[in-house]
Amino acid sequence: MNEHLKELIDKLNAEKTLSRSEWVELIDGHGDEERAYAASIANSLRKKRFGNKIFIRGIVEFSNYCKNDCYYCGIRRSNKNAQRYRLTEEEILECCDEGYETGYRTFVLQSGEDGAYPPARMAEIVRSIKSAHPDCAVTLSIGEQEREEYALLREAGADRYLLRHETASKELYEKLHPSFLSFEHRMKCLRDLKELGFQTGAGMMIGAPYQRTEHLAEDMLFLAEFQPQMVGMGPFLPHKDTDFRDKPKGSYELTLFLLALTRIMLPNVLLPATTALGTIRPDGREQGVLHGANVIMPNLSPTAVRKKYMLYDNKICTEDTTADCKFCLQARMKSIGCEVAVTRGDFGEFVDSGS
Repeated sequence: MNEHLKELIDKLNAEKTLSRSEWVELIDGHGDEERAYAASIANSLRKKRFGNKIFIRGIVEFSNYCKNDCYYCGIRRSNKNAQRYRLTEEEILECCDEGYETGYRTFVLQSGEDGAYPPARMAEIVRSIKSAHPDCAVTLSIGEQEREEYALLREAGADRYLLRHETASKELYEKLHPSFLSFEHRMKCLRDLKELGFQTGAGMMIGAPYQRTEHLAEDMLFLAEFQPQMVGMGPFLPHKDTDFRDKPKGSYELTLFLLALTRIMLPNVLLPATTALGTIRPDGREQGVLHGANVIMPNLSPTAVRKKYMLYDNKICTEDTTADCKFCLQARMKSIGCEVAVTRGDFGEFVDSGS
């Protein structure tokens, strides 16, 4: 192992931050030994704070319409091959009811930025879920809104909000998004969410087209400064109907390394082992947990629409039932010494819980 890089990982563990140049050096220079060392620390921190508990979030992908045209996304508005759909309020609630019976205590409502679900309508959906399942958390992942709209959703009872920043580099952001989308507005949204009291999730793609090590260093510096309660990161995976269809996949190994470094930097964070990780490798989600992740987000959407919500090609678990997904995850987690927790799994819930 490179002793200097080991020292940088130890410094991150002690001080919870590195300089920009140190991040670049660590990301550029690491190999399998450094990744294994970071994973051992990250896994130890995960166990210390959360024991062997892995939180599950049931995702309901309720619409794949989107007004945006992000260059990497399979449901971008210019993809004429996408089979569009929308779920009704009743269908969304049925997904949550089924999930509740199966043991889920957090529901994630996710969609493209679809004007058919304005904040007032979403607030009513949130209230309905909270009324039916008051012991559950509701997470929203519906993109950029204005502060007063986020406030309406928070007042309705939404607990968490996922809004990946995608990249903390304005230069790279503008290469991944059309000109009508603003890097500054995305960052403002994240600040607004946190100030309004949401448990706020940021995150980025690993290996996005045009991404350099310096961009990833910016991401890590941003996460250290912003202190999100959740971080979602996964490898870039191309979609056949986007401009990036021929771009290479993001690195599986680098994604795992950055997961481990994120756990070391933010010991209490809610850190998913993403579906993208499971798509790029069959045991990707298990390896994500062994590199510090403590959240998995199975799909509760009706099986009839799952294949239509394709942000990237070859997404896994599009045909399994809700019960099948749960049993599969329980077996997968048991194989690595973990167990699925029937709990909301709020940020801070298990802090200082011991090993």
